[in-house]
Amino acid sequence: MTTTTRSKPARTPRQTRAEKARATRRALIDAAADVVGEYGYAEASIARITQRANVALGTFYNYFETRQALFDILLPELGQDLIAFVGQRVAGSRDTLDMEERGFRAFFEYLGLNPGFYRILNEAETMAPVAHRTHFQALTERYVAALKIGHRRGDLAPFDEDELETIVYLLMAARSYLTLRYGLEDGKLPEHVVTTYMKFVRGAFAGERSAP
Repeated sequence: MTTTTRSKPARTPRQTRAEKARATRRALIDAAADVVGEYGYAEASIARITQRANVALGTFYNYFETRQALFDILLPELGQDLIAFVGQRVAGSRDTLDMEERGFRAFFEYLGLNPGFYRILNEAETMAPVAHRTHFQALTERYVAALKIGHRRGDLAPFDEDELETIVYLLMAARSYLTLRYGLEDGKLPEHVVTTYMKFVRGAFAGERSAP
């Protein structure tokens, strides 16, 4: 008779206390994103957030002193997710125009995957102004840094380097208003909007330098 030796199932490593703490904190942030995206900041109670995160109400205060303390880091945390998402989509771009088109598409793709983000972003201006400023500072710094690379290659010949921040805000403003009109319809941006946007950007980036 042959005896079969069964191998023991591999044990799942236990999370360390620090890993559990990071996971719980992230669960609260993700739950807050869902709740604020659905109900808005005013109706995003701690009870709703902890219920969505599946943690005890008292656990909340192990991570955040107040609801506002969570709101003040919510948008910047989600903003880093957006930056990483767009960064993956623009990796390997041929030039600044290619990067801009990829980034433009990626922004709306992200909104389609995270429909509550736009409400979180807009309401933050009044409900979490610290978070709003922090988010736009991080977004602007990353965007300007990317354009500087193209500027040094000669992709933005009509502009001086100190004009790039203004360009970034113009492009972000365009995305914001296009979102109001198109970006939330079934989570998909009409292709003609991309074509028109890029026609505008291509003309601006390749235009003649204006006299001072």
